Amino acid sequence: MSKAISQVPFAVNEPVRSYEPGSPEVKSLIATYKEMWKEKFEIPMIIDGKEVKTDTKVQLQSPQDHKHDFGFYYKGEMQHVDQAIKSALAARQQWNDLGWEQRAAIFLKAADLIAGPYRDRLNAATMIGQSKNVHQAEIDAACEFIDFLRFNVEFMTEMYAEQPVSDSGIWNRAEYRPLEGFCFAVTPFNFTAISGNLPTCMAMLGNVVVWKPSDKQVLSAKIIMDILHEAGLPAGVINMIFTPGKETAEKVLAHRDFAGLHFTGSTSVFQSMWKQIGNNIENYRTYPRIVGETGGKDFIMVHPSANVQEVATAMVRGAFEYQGQKCSAASRAYIPKSLWNEVKEVVGAQLKTVKMGSPEDPSNFVNAVIDKNSFEKCKGYIERAEQAADAEVIFGGKCDDSKGWFVEPTVILTENPKYESVCEEIFGPILSVYVYDDANWAETLKLVDETSPYSLTGSIFAKDRYAIAEAYKALENAAGNFYINDKPTGAVVGQQPFGGARASGTNDKAGSKMNLLRWVSVRSVKETFVTPKDYKYPYLG
Repeated sequence: MSKAISQVPFAVNEPVRSYEPGSPEVKSLIATYKEMWKEKFEIPMIIDGKEVKTDTKVQLQSPQDHKHDFGFYYKGEMQHVDQAIKSALAARQQWNDLGWEQRAAIFLKAADLIAGPYRDRLNAATMIGQSKNVHQAEIDAACEFIDFLRFNVEFMTEMYAEQPVSDSGIWNRAEYRPLEGFCFAVTPFNFTAISGNLPTCMAMLGNVVVWKPSDKQVLSAKIIMDILHEAGLPAGVINMIFTPGKETAEKVLAHRDFAGLHFTGSTSVFQSMWKQIGNNIENYRTYPRIVGETGGKDFIMVHPSANVQEVATAMVRGAFEYQGQKCSAASRAYIPKSLWNEVKEVVGAQLKTVKMGSPEDPSNFVNAVIDKNSFEKCKGYIERAEQAADAEVIFGGKCDDSKGWFVEPTVILTENPKYESVCEEIFGPILSVYVYDDANWAETLKLVDETSPYSLTGSIFAKDRYAIAEAYKALENAAGNFYINDKPTGAVVGQQPFGGARASGTNDKAGSKMNLLRWVSVRSVKETFVTPKDYKYPYLG
C-alpha cells in the first residue's frame, strides 16, 4: 500500500455544533426530539441482517420521565446467542476477503450519514434514552462517533502501510489479518459513541462481531444499526442481541471460535469475564484478545499556586456534566486550605445558576441519572454523608424521583481522606472534597495515588511549573489520561487516546492505532526471488 493512500484526510475532528438559543440547529434537534418522544418504538434484535422478534417485550422508559412509554424491545434467549455466533462465523470469510478499501467505504459512509441526515435522530435518541442534554448528546453521539469512524479508517491505512525492511533478493511484508473466529462487543449506556465504536472498529479490520449493547441504550443502538444498514454493512458482520448478560457471557466465552472481547462496563463484570476466559483457555482455537475499560475514581489535585476560578469551573464541569456518569467524571478533589474558601465560594455561585430538568429544555445543564438503581445509590451516599461525623453535604443533596431520576449536583466535604465517597465509584453527580494543609502537598500527592484502585483520568491545577513536574511524576501511574490545568473529562479521538490501567482496564487507548492493533493477527511473509540450491555457506569453503 502506498503512503499516499494513508494520507487521505479522513482524520479531521467533526466540528461541534453550538446549539445557541434560537439557532436553527437547536430548533431542528428539539423538534426531532419531540417527534421521537411521541413514537412507540418496536426494537428487534438484528441477526444475520434480519429483524428478530420474540414473545418477551421489555418496555422502554426515559430517565427524565419514567412513566413515559416510548416503546419496547424484544428480549432474546440463549438460542439467539447461538444464532448470532453462527451468523457471524458464516459471514466471516466473505467479509475478510472483501478489500480493506471496500470495508472502509462502508464506515466512512456511516460517518457522513451521522454528520448529515441522521445527526438529529441519533442525538435525540441519546437524549431520550440516556438523558443527555443537547451539548452532551452532540459531543458524544454525533461528533465522537463520527471521529471514531473516520479516524479508525485513517489509523487502519497507516497500520497497513507499516511494512518490514526487505534485504536484497527478498521481499518481506506484513499481512494484517482479522482474528480467527468471532469477536464479542459488550457496551455501556453512557456513551453512544463507545457503543458504536467497540463493534465497528473490530469489523472495519475484517472481524465479525456479536454485539450486546446495554439495555439502557437500546434506542440509540437501534439507530446505529439503521445507519450501518443504510451504509451497506453486509448481513452477519455485526449481530445485535438483547439477551441476559451473565448467561450470554457464559455461552459466548465458552465457544471454541471466540477470538476477542471488547468491553466497557463495570470492573466486577469484566473481571468475571476474564476469569471465564481463563477457565476456558484450553478450549479455544486461538488465544483471545481481551480489551476492557471499566471506570474510575477520577481526581482533581490542586496546588496552592492554582487559579481559583479555573479550579472551580473544572470541578463543576468535570463532576456534573452528564450527571457524573462519565467514566472520566471528577469525583474527588483535593484543595489546599489557603484556596478552599475562595474555591468554595465560586463553586457555590456557579451551582446556584445550574438548571436541572429534561433534555427537551436546552438550558438544563443537568438531567436525570440513568435509572432507579443509580438514583437510589446516589441517594444513599448523600443520606449517609448527611449523618456522618466526618463528612457533610455543603451543596446540593436533593433527590426527586416523582417524575424522573433527578439527583441535584452534590458536593460532600470530608475531613477523612478515606471516607467512602472519596474512595468508591459512585457514577453520579456527587463530588467529594478533601481540604489539605498547604505544607502537605507532597504527602497529598501520595494520598491521591493510593486512595483508589482505579487509574483512568485525573487532573492537576498549578501555575508553579516545579509543582506541575512533581505531580506529573508522582501521579504517573494514577491516571491513563492526565490533564494539566483542565478538567479530567472530554478526551477527543485522535488527540487524547482514552484508557486507563489498574482497575480501570487494559489501557488499550480507544481512539488510536494502538487499539486497532489488538484486533488483527499479523502474518510475516518472506518471499525469496533467487532461492539457494546448495546447502553450503561460503564459510564451508
